[in-house]
Amino acid sequence: MKPILFLMSFGIAAMMLAAQQAHAQGNCADHATVVERLGERYGESRQSIGLTSDNSVVEVFASMDTGSWTITITRPGGLTCLAAAGQAYQYVNEPLANFDSES
Repeated sequence: MKPILFLMSFGIAAMMLAAQQAHAQGNCADHATVVERLGERYGESRQSIGLTSDNSVVEVFASMDTGSWTITITRPGGLTCLAAAGQAYQYVNEPLANFDSES
């Protein structure tokens, strides 16, 4: 009985993992395709870009007309995936507040 339960739980876990992988890949494509779709469908263009500690590229795309925004992540040698998206994008160029405890 225990081996059957173990195999069943292993199978369920494998199916859940496969479903997560399939869902994640649904939000990924090659970089050129993602940039083209964000521009055509939402009028978004790249507003900023950065490099993470694991050498992934993070980009913020936004439309100044509609306020829509999208954050993408491109892993080294991999596909570009959507990480987050939303509305009410605003460009801000101001110094950060000083949060030093001695202030």
